[in-house]
Amino acid sequence: MSGLSRAARFVWLLPRNVCIGILIVYRRIISPLYGDVCRYYPSCSAYTLQAIQQHGVLKGCFLGARRILRCHPWAAGGIDDVPTRAVQRYRVTRFGFVSTMGQGKG
Repeated sequence: MSGLSRAARFVWLLPRNVCIGILIVYRRIISPLYGDVCRYYPSCSAYTLQAIQQHGVLKGCFLGARRILRCHPWAAGGIDDVPTRAVQRYRVTRFGFVSTMGQGKG
């Protein structure tokens, strides 16, 4: 994506950032109503958020759905981190959204 303009990179990351925005709103408004019920750390919503930030919408939603299916009352639980990418192409802003690593001006 090195040849893409800033606008094209924004459009490319837009679906990922929309999903991130939805999850941020869920985690701030709805999740506190349920309390601490997840058997895993990080919680299922935090796991899905990190998965989408690192892997994109399709793989991140797949990883999140797989995690939610594993989270049930009979699960052992424990620490379950998102698998990391070998190469990080994007950075996460302080608000949780994804942006480019600053690859030139476009």
